Amino acid sequence: MLIGLLTAIAASICYGTGSVLQAVGSRKSARREAAETARTQHGGPSLSSTAKAAMTWEFMAGTVLDFVGFALGALAARLLPLFLSQTVISANLVITAVLSVRLLGLRLSRAEWGSIAVVCSALVLLATAAGAEGGGHTSPATHWWLLVVSVLLMAGGAVAVRLLGARAAIAAGLLSGLGFGALGVGVRVLNGVDPFDVGRLLADPALYAIGVAGAGGMYLHTVALQIGSVNGATAALVVGETVLPGAIGVLWLGDASRAGLGWLAVAGFVLAVGGAVGVAWFGTESAPDKEDREGIAPTPPLPETLRG
Repeated sequence: MLIGLLTAIAASICYGTGSVLQAVGSRKSARREAAETARTQHGGPSLSSTAKAAMTWEFMAGTVLDFVGFALGALAARLLPLFLSQTVISANLVITAVLSVRLLGLRLSRAEWGSIAVVCSALVLLATAAGAEGGGHTSPATHWWLLVVSVLLMAGGAVAVRLLGARAAIAAGLLSGLGFGALGVGVRVLNGVDPFDVGRLLADPALYAIGVAGAGGMYLHTVALQIGSVNGATAALVVGETVLPGAIGVLWLGDASRAGLGWLAVAGFVLAVGGAVGVAWFGTESAPDKEDREGIAPTPPLPETLRG
């Protein structure tokens, strides 16, 4: 349990730091592309502008941290109940919020700091209540369904970005979170890992679900960072990658809390998700970020109802 918790915490730090670095790179690219109107007809970032964002050194450094976080998160998903591992990893929202003050020049309100405190308290409750993780044995049909759902989610996200344009930030963040959640489930049920068997691994649809969900989730998260609040996009991601995998772990994979502490696990889970939503709801981007101070023209602000 302790090794799993430490692994999940390390993954959270990598993801949180990576998100802020990716936001810095995305915004630099978005502002430069704004002058060239590299947008879809609905105001969203074009595929080329998203690709250019991925070529900034900040974004690449953040992506390296994401890969490290992925490896650590995959290990945590095998060592802990999904409702615990995914929630601890999702605490990267706290890292993102704190680093955004320094690197993006954002100001955090008292309500936002309070929401962060709620997330931290919820993680303590979850760690106290978590029992042993269940098995990862599921029917082959479940693995195929995971692949189909992953493809539909990521394809739907790409269509939503194209149709909604600049209004797609929260939707893109949520769908990217669902993609990362599907990735976590895929890692948990993947065949051919223990004992290692290359043949079983390559024949498992869950392996390809991991690839689709991971790549699609990364793309949608990049789009969300380009057009919306870094804290809001990350909070939407947190909800997506926490709620569904946690429920699947309990209902189908046998994850459970310690005897008599089920209520504490539920309370911690609800508080963690509520705190994450609170960070998004109360978040503010009223302070100029570093690029503004360097004289790069900012992108037009989003409507107030869409800001994180």
